[in-house]
Amino acid sequence: MSPIPTALPVHGPPAPVRRPLHPALRWSALGLGGYLAGLVAALLGVPAPFLLASLLLGVAYAVTARSAPAFPRPAYRLSQALIGVVMGSYLAPASMRQVAPEILPLLLVTAGTVVVSLGGAYLLARTGLVNHRTATLGMAPGGSAAIVATADELAADTRLVAFTQYLRVAVVAVSAPLAVWLSHGGPGTPPAAGPDLHLAPQSPAGVLALLALVLLGPRLGGRLHLPAPALLGPMLLAAAVTCTGLVHGVVPDGILRDLTFTAVGLEVGLRFTRASLVHVRRLFWPVLTATVAVSVACAGLAWGLAVARHIPLLDAYLATTPGGINAVLATAVTSHADVPLISSVQSLRLFAVVLATPPLLRLATRILARDG
Repeated sequence: MSPIPTALPVHGPPAPVRRPLHPALRWSALGLGGYLAGLVAALLGVPAPFLLASLLLGVAYAVTARSAPAFPRPAYRLSQALIGVVMGSYLAPASMRQVAPEILPLLLVTAGTVVVSLGGAYLLARTGLVNHRTATLGMAPGGSAAIVATADELAADTRLVAFTQYLRVAVVAVSAPLAVWLSHGGPGTPPAAGPDLHLAPQSPAGVLALLALVLLGPRLGGRLHLPAPALLGPMLLAAAVTCTGLVHGVVPDGILRDLTFTAVGLEVGLRFTRASLVHVRRLFWPVLTATVAVSVACAGLAWGLAVARHIPLLDAYLATTPGGINAVLATAVTSHADVPLISSVQSLRLFAVVLATPPLLRLATRILARDG
């Protein structure tokens, strides 16, 4: 007699297998979500709504997702190029003449920002959690992409440099819109008229010129060995086009500009994954403290600049933030601040920081080693 089976086999359709969402669909959903969140924020009158809303969405997704998503490289380079075109469009002769009388105090403030950041690096290295090189690169006030890219060559911990740099970018990206909001009356400020839904550029010549700037600008930046070539190459070309006046209507505006800021916010927010936060959890509070201290010191420099040169405090603050040039530019454009002044000072420091990083690093390493 055959044994009686203890359990009868269960027949039926197999359990459905959950397949991961196709990358194109996932990024489309994230982009659409960031844009819609930006629309809501714009209706509520939040400054730099698309950048800030998409940044928070990126952080939320990165922390809760099972796997750490990497922002698509082509989309990142495209957003950088478009931001560069926006920056270059404000470097017109009239803007340069407007900034020229203030060039000496602006240079002094730029040097002060670098010195303050080196002080923050000194304090961070004194904790013993990072070495001198990593601390100096991590606290460099600007050019985060170029700084992170050169970390390996300068014998620093790339992961810790990236964490410190992008935590600073996140602090600037959040604090700059909040500063604008508070300066305009806080939460009681009346909502903005709403998002700008037109497409730009609208003329065929403008579209062709923008495509040429986006395609040729990064190549020019690479040929010139510029820091952050995807950003600065298009900026230089856009400045040249603006100065000559050959083509008008090149600047990304309307939906295209909002989508660009959405991409920038998502790219920054998605860097803060659970894996990276676990890896650097011991560094979080020291780095955050140093970053906030540097930001407060830069705000003090902004106050001094505003008093000495009779510049609005908000404009001086946005011009002297320790990096976060994309976030600051987005905030300046949407809050009707003095964009030529802010863009010029931020660009000046970006060049100065990235070009001066190797010699400053050697000097800081010698001083810290002698002191330690």
